[in-house]
Amino acid sequence: MKLRILTGVAVAALNVIALPAQAATSPEMPGAANFDPSAEQAVSSFYAARGNSPLWLANGSAANELIGVLNRAPLDGMSGGPAIAAQAQAMMIRAQAGDSAARASVDRLLSAAWIQYVQKLQTPPEGMTYADQWVKPRRDSAPAILAKAGAAPSLASYVRSVSTVNPIYAQLRDAAWSAMQTNGGQLDPRAVASLDRIRDIPPQGRFVVVDTAGAHLYMIEDGRIADSMRVIVGKADPSTQTPMLASTIYYATLKPYWHVSDEILRSTIAPNVLSQGLGYFKSRGYEVLGADGSNETLDPAKVDWRAVAAGRETVRVRQLPGPANSMGNIKIPFPNGSDLYLHDTPNKALFAQEDRMQSHGCIRLEDAERLGRWLMGRDPQTASDEPEQNVLLPAPVPIYVTYLTAQVKEGQLSFVDDIYGRDTEIAALR
Repeated sequence: MKLRILTGVAVAALNVIALPAQAATSPEMPGAANFDPSAEQAVSSFYAARGNSPLWLANGSAANELIGVLNRAPLDGMSGGPAIAAQAQAMMIRAQAGDSAARASVDRLLSAAWIQYVQKLQTPPEGMTYADQWVKPRRDSAPAILAKAGAAPSLASYVRSVSTVNPIYAQLRDAAWSAMQTNGGQLDPRAVASLDRIRDIPPQGRFVVVDTAGAHLYMIEDGRIADSMRVIVGKADPSTQTPMLASTIYYATLKPYWHVSDEILRSTIAPNVLSQGLGYFKSRGYEVLGADGSNETLDPAKVDWRAVAAGRETVRVRQLPGPANSMGNIKIPFPNGSDLYLHDTPNKALFAQEDRMQSHGCIRLEDAERLGRWLMGRDPQTASDEPEQNVLLPAPVPIYVTYLTAQVKEGQLSFVDDIYGRDTEIAALR
């Protein structure tokens, strides 16, 4: 059950402070905000442990910083933020006029609002799969959120840092906020959906972000976009869309084989062998391997390619490293259940196209060597011609594959088409 501020945080303040006569008859706080009982309890315990000394009003700039954050909080998923901000501002006016009850109450109100705000930021987005537990976001408890705020050397700076979230998010939210100001305060649901999808990416560290809607990859380092490049992502068909997921890159594969998926084998390679003959197969460096998992090569002439195309017979096919290899020179795998990975490609012409949703789901890189250099800290070169050489990264690098139909172009909010229909799905749920 959620409690109104007056019956929880504010009344607690009235009970612990000796009030002058005028404070006892001061106006009640508006009941605009509701907080989880666990947040209310955390606030009470926090102030009891610090002898009821204020947190936010001990430094006026921190209170003002948080009120500014709350005013734009609907973009962060906290629709009640502006109402709480207005409530806090009214109470601060009373506090400045000497109402000690209002002073105690507004400090607790801001602490409860901070808990709610941080927990909103830490809520995983709809549709995101965390394929590696190492990158799954951790949601802080209410006491931990207040403890971190209380320990911050500069509370105002700490609020700014936390509310920045990550560099891509900050850019997008700033543009969306500016658009709101010129649009009568109306939220664009597409911007809200994109902000929700990018919110779980951490503020610091080294990680890769792939935006499938915009078909771009970003290398993030030390809270900034260090580099970016175009990518090719999955087609619009539901069977080939690139899913939203988060995982970790542990190594890169140099001179990789291309292990052909069953779907591509049935839909493309087997029909091409049937129409063009075995010359098609051999000229592209394909090998047939047994379905038993061994690496023993089989004679492609002995395979019933019609049965393979129909799905009645199963074989494994791989393509040898070389100029024609669909993986190019580098493959960058990461744990996931969709057989998704980043890879080089010999076909660079597609990167010049506006429509770069052209793959079967995997992510082709405009400049795989540049990304490999950033990940590995050196040129991605091998000492021999041996195929499939796995090279560990100096440190694991998280990767976030997301979907941002809201974009920032020259500082302005813009949009790309919702090719995968995910904005439409979210709108239907709300």
